[in-house]
Amino acid sequence: MHIHILGICGTFMGGLAALAREAGHRVTGCDAGVYPPMSDQLAALGIELVEGYGADQMALQPDMFIVGNVVSRARLADGTAKFPLMEAILDAGAPYTSGPQWLAEHVLAGRHVLAVAGTHGKTTTTSMLAWILESAGLAPGFLVGGVPLDFGVSARLGRQAAGQPRPLFVIEADEYDTAFFDKRSKFVHYRPRTAVLNNLEFDHADIFDDLAAIERQFHHLVRTVPPSGRVVVNALEESLARVLHAGCWSSVASFGAADSDFTAEGPPHDFAVLRRGQDASAGRVQWDLSGVHNQLNALAAIAAAEHVGVPPAQACAALAHFHNVRRRMELRGTAAGVQVYDDFAHHPTAIRTTLHGLRQRLGPDARILAVFEPRSNTMKLGTMAAQLPWSLESADLSFCHTGGLDWDAAAALAPLGSRARTAADVPQLAAQVAAAARPGDHIVCMSNGSFGGIHARLLQLLAAP
Repeated sequence: MHIHILGICGTFMGGLAALAREAGHRVTGCDAGVYPPMSDQLAALGIELVEGYGADQMALQPDMFIVGNVVSRARLADGTAKFPLMEAILDAGAPYTSGPQWLAEHVLAGRHVLAVAGTHGKTTTTSMLAWILESAGLAPGFLVGGVPLDFGVSARLGRQAAGQPRPLFVIEADEYDTAFFDKRSKFVHYRPRTAVLNNLEFDHADIFDDLAAIERQFHHLVRTVPPSGRVVVNALEESLARVLHAGCWSSVASFGAADSDFTAEGPPHDFAVLRRGQDASAGRVQWDLSGVHNQLNALAAIAAAEHVGVPPAQACAALAHFHNVRRRMELRGTAAGVQVYDDFAHHPTAIRTTLHGLRQRLGPDARILAVFEPRSNTMKLGTMAAQLPWSLESADLSFCHTGGLDWDAAAALAPLGSRARTAADVPQLAAQVAAAARPGDHIVCMSNGSFGGIHARLLQLLAAP
């Protein structure tokens, strides 16, 4: 089958492209404004990439067009279509489907799907779970919204391991909508036998009116888990308690709270895992990751792995060798004694947990400089602007890129006083940060995009005489 993917450089669609290529399909695709790591992965796979969404791509005559949720029926100011290829597909009556639907039909069918959902930590927890299963010799397939350092790719098909009734497949289960023609959350298509509900708070203000609307989608996911399945749930989250209260037809394994099935005892970098009903520790996790959020991610992955036969002690041992994901507190370099990190955090809660975790690891005397851009659709709308000072409390100085915002970031950050600065373009912002940095500082750049290559700019400026 020849498939042509619209929006191929998104993390999900790029992973789907890798799976389709591995399965023997011919894969081509198109996108605009691409950036690593997905563009690098596609190039390494030899997948032909067309720039833009021109209608001339109809000449490729694929068997199926797979439409990413970046595509819409929008019109430009001059009245022309923003995505002329989509208009041509519709006019021609050519076959098209969504990424999640194609994945469900051609990859996930017949597999034991382990789906990891939640507002935060999906990518990291999915990567942890895939690594635990890999270390146990279970050869899982996976699709992650990033590039796990332990695998080097965001997706692979995997194989059926000895003793397993079905091949295992671990997938990052996103609650964002499927496509312009299918407004259900992506994860409704996946039909998991093991579903992780990591956390849940308001996000995606561009498509959800309120938290209740997102909870409804999470309950749709719970409805698809079979009676022999397992729902792994964060017991600290009231929103998830409401989701399960609406109905659950599978076994439940909780984590996080004192009375949960899986709890942690000790600091996030070295903790015992306790299993309800056992007198002694079920295992111990000793690793380089920091932050309570990663401790909770680990508990979720351990509980999910147990459902497919991996004992908690074995899962803990695997996590000792886990190397996280690209763009999750990834050290990009050191110059003039200053360390520069890249992190994907973009929601206020994610920003707060990232910085708080670093503060816990470094101690009170280290200086942390937070550099961020409100780039997600939710942040661009200004819906969570009031939460920014709270999210940045652990930073000594904060620097915000204000380009393209319709709301006043400086006013939102005013409670931080002289500890917060703004700039309308990346070169100006980088200059501000470099001028404020001192030897021994830790600069954390946070964005869900390329951030204008600010990491390289900062390292160059810091290294200059």
